[in-house]
Amino acid sequence: MLEMGFLEDIETIFAQASTTRQIMMFSATLNQNVKKLAKEFLSNPAVIEIASQRSTVAIIEQQIIQVDPDQKSALLSYLIGSRNYSQVLVFVNTKKEADGLVEHLELDGLPASCIHGDVRQTARAKALRKFKSGDIKVLVATDIAARGIDIQLLPVVVNYELPETVTDYTHRIGRTGRAGNAGTAITLLSVKDYRMMQEIEKELIFSVKRDIIEDFEPTEKKPRIFKAKKRPLSQVKSSRKPQGATKQDPRKQKKKKSTKTTKRDANRNFRK
Repeated sequence: MLEMGFLEDIETIFAQASTTRQIMMFSATLNQNVKKLAKEFLSNPAVIEIASQRSTVAIIEQQIIQVDPDQKSALLSYLIGSRNYSQVLVFVNTKKEADGLVEHLELDGLPASCIHGDVRQTARAKALRKFKSGDIKVLVATDIAARGIDIQLLPVVVNYELPETVTDYTHRIGRTGRAGNAGTAITLLSVKDYRMMQEIEKELIFSVKRDIIEDFEPTEKKPRIFKAKKRPLSQVKSSRKPQGATKQDPRKQKKKKSTKTTKRDANRNFRK
């Protein structure tokens, strides 16, 4: 509530409440910002923690699979189909990525839905009901939209993209392996996320072997950096049009035929 715009309302309530009051504050996490705000409302509080915030459940099997960014969606479909996962919660960082991934999964024959900030509450509740009942196999979610989701016996969580903080990573994989049950947390790791993954491992004091799936071997060795090529000065001068030259009518220019195909792999077939 403190992070979602209700701070002023809480301050108004406290201003009108009795000065002799008892306040109890409950939170899944207590980051520095929340602790700072809590000091304004609480007086000499006793802090009770059930478990360390920077810990992961030992019973969760964590897997890291290296893959190029443009192969992530195909690899995700392959993992769900080949391993016959029946219920998978996939985390992404943006609404656009969530919508695009659901479209891809549906084309691959995997029933899926998504929840994010632009999805109405009624649609979110409907998607969650279908996911719990097994009508859809995959639920794609952003971190904010996934807050408050509690699914018992959720077997698999996938980090399609790494979050920006270690705390968010802990929350994501904590959706599985609850109440002593086993669970699997898979991270699809591309080169640009290597540094963040190292930070997560260092902070949480664990290390996971990087796996590679056959036919999805990564080709990138370092993050992509696109730079404009500088042409020699002689080429720049020679490329200038002489005075009096007229521009060619764009309507008369021949259009190049696109070689890009949108046909999906006909051999791709997964069990629903």
